[in-house]
Amino acid sequence: MAKVAFIGLGVMGFPMAGHLANAGHEVCVYNRTPAKAEAWCSTYTGRMAETPAAAAEGAEFVFTCVGNDDDLLSVTDGDTGALKGMSAGSTLIDHTTASADVARVLNQLCSEQNLGFLDAPVSGGQAGAENGRLSIMLGGTESDYSKAAQVFECYAASHKLLGPAGSGQLAKMVNQIAIAGLVQGLSEAVHFVKQSGLDGEAVFDVIQHGAAGSWQMVNRHKTMLENEFDFGFAVDWMRKDLNIALNEARKNGARLPVTALVDQFYADVQAEGGGRLDTSSLLKRLEKDS
Repeated sequence: MAKVAFIGLGVMGFPMAGHLANAGHEVCVYNRTPAKAEAWCSTYTGRMAETPAAAAEGAEFVFTCVGNDDDLLSVTDGDTGALKGMSAGSTLIDHTTASADVARVLNQLCSEQNLGFLDAPVSGGQAGAENGRLSIMLGGTESDYSKAAQVFECYAASHKLLGPAGSGQLAKMVNQIAIAGLVQGLSEAVHFVKQSGLDGEAVFDVIQHGAAGSWQMVNRHKTMLENEFDFGFAVDWMRKDLNIALNEARKNGARLPVTALVDQFYADVQAEGGGRLDTSSLLKRLEKDS
């Protein structure tokens, strides 16, 4: 069992840190809003710290799971950031969905302090975090990955090292690019079903087992048919992720016309006040004038 720190207790980090505690690891948590850390400590066995640096003291692994690049640098390289408390030989593992550039910056900072680093964004949503069934895409060295691999088993169904620092974030961009197109296609399919007068539940019960099937179809078609969007991965978060991907594409020359279009569709949902709705709320844009 390891001594670990977990920084960031949002909808993903809260249960992920909980799985580490339930597995027997010694966990110290930090959250910008102390009430969340207090709630975590009342739910799981562990302790809380007043700063990221204090949480990281003596930890073999320090996990971060926050909002964006700026948040990440604040809790790692800030005045009271985790890097100030980490000891040589320990490893920083970042589960934030952030840019590949910030992953490379953190890798360099860790290298200068004789620390390991893995960029390790996750996929699977809140349900995956709660059920311990996340997919982890990793960038870093084989030695750092080998040290941490067993710890990932606490909350991951799969994890894979994909290349040097930044590779995990690039793979997460691939994931979000693919999801964007899938959700738009599913939204149009649900809209078409409703307009045609077909029994939507019967249609999707059949086609989800064929070539059109996807995780999105299996898990979202029922709620989309009922116009329920108050759960899951929010539009605001998806737009953040798609902008990261689009910015990277401008640098590497990738052409992402569908992704750019879907990003603007999500902007339309935001403009109608739907920023905190589930990403499947793309359907609302199609039905606005129906």
